[in-house]
Amino acid sequence: MSSAQDPFYIVKDEIQDSIDKLQATFHQWEHIPVASGEQSRLTKELLSNCESIEWQVDELEKAISVAARDPSLYGINELELEKRRKWTSTARVQVANIKRTVSTSNFGGMRQELMRMPKGHQQDRSAPYVAIDNDDFISSESDRQMLLIKQQDEELDELSASVERIGSVGLTIHDELIAQDKIIEELGSEMDSTTNRLDFVQKKVAVVMKKASAKGQFMMILFLLALFIILFVLVFFT
Repeated sequence: MSSAQDPFYIVKDEIQDSIDKLQATFHQWEHIPVASGEQSRLTKELLSNCESIEWQVDELEKAISVAARDPSLYGINELELEKRRKWTSTARVQVANIKRTVSTSNFGGMRQELMRMPKGHQQDRSAPYVAIDNDDFISSESDRQMLLIKQQDEELDELSASVERIGSVGLTIHDELIAQDKIIEELGSEMDSTTNRLDFVQKKVAVVMKKASAKGQFMMILFLLALFIILFVLVFFT
């Protein structure tokens, strides 16, 4: 099976595209001022995308584990399995590094903002905004969770379709192998039958040759010679 038709590489390319977009967003996030509204938005987007990609990689690793139980059924070998495991491991490390950097920076930015605020200002103004901040946080987290669930549902549907394609390819290969075995068995039976017929004919010829005496062979030669002379005369003198 070519790489273009292998469901693994179809899913792998989709995940790689997501990782490329994640890295592009991360580079954009790095050049945004700390504690700005845009950085906060990108931080949430990056963390959400990291969780989504990690889930996709987990599901792809499960599919690899299933294929590893019987590689020949899916037309792959141990070298290909190791190559696929190495790619998922690399993808997981790339996402984890971005997630750790964003999470750490986000916590540090919040801490710096709190440290810069005067104590009296914190005590006087923090109380009226606690409820508002909590409501905003809960609303934001709820929206993010709903978006994440929606993305995961869509990705789960796509992965389920990929797994179904893998299973369908495996069944097709299995059916083709069974059909080829039947053809080979039929061909073997025909060859055995032909060999038996040839042996029978050879035995019959040997028996006839033994029964034919020297006199009978001489008469046969004379008969054929006479027949040749008659045909020659008819062709050239009539």
